[in-house]
Amino acid sequence: MANKEEKADEKQSSWKDNIYNPRTGEFIGRTASSWALIFLFYLVFYGFLAGMFSLTMWVMLQTLDEHTPKYRDRVANPVYNDSLQEANEVCPDDIYFEQDNVEEKKVCQFKRSVLRQCSGLADSNFGYSEGQPCILVKMNRVIGLRPRGDPHISCIAKRETPLQMQYFPTEGKLDKSYFPYYGKTLHVNYVQPLVAVKLLLMEDDYNSELTIECKVEGSDLLNSDERDKFLGRVTFRVHVSK
Repeated sequence: MANKEEKADEKQSSWKDNIYNPRTGEFIGRTASSWALIFLFYLVFYGFLAGMFSLTMWVMLQTLDEHTPKYRDRVANPVYNDSLQEANEVCPDDIYFEQDNVEEKKVCQFKRSVLRQCSGLADSNFGYSEGQPCILVKMNRVIGLRPRGDPHISCIAKRETPLQMQYFPTEGKLDKSYFPYYGKTLHVNYVQPLVAVKLLLMEDDYNSELTIECKVEGSDLLNSDERDKFLGRVTFRVHVSK
């Protein structure tokens, strides 16, 4: 019986020594100095990682511009009602509206009434009810863009016979007075120009799907890059049922 009790005491003592050994001063198998070195190592290691992360974030932030986003996405559509546009500037045609040295950027008027039959004023259905729909086309906002030449929207139907179309404003013009754009922060109430394309469909065109491609023509803007089929152009399908 004595041997069994001694073995039980030894096991209990061995288990306690694994937690804390009073003879060597070890806690879970390590001395205080060993634990201190491990703590110091991880403190330096994680401090270095935090420093590297902070430095990387700081360097990245230095590449950002307060007024020009590095990656540009879609923004909310402006309101084109004539009454609201009255507060904006009447700008001369065919001239860039340069405001580089002006703190508060002004905006050129673009009244929806210039879209005439496609303005939605006289026909709230935009021609869809009569089988000759109006399609509104616009360019994405690009900060600082100054297109050369005579930029305008031109559309074609991808079929053998041409499709008659009507453009508003005339000839699908994108007037230079709406360029350049200075960004959402500086150019708060900016409105980009629209072009309305009225598809003059005939009865023979009904009940079949038409593929329409619109491009920005007449300028130095790219519109035929096969690697990017949405650069300077847009393609959509129209199906009118009789």
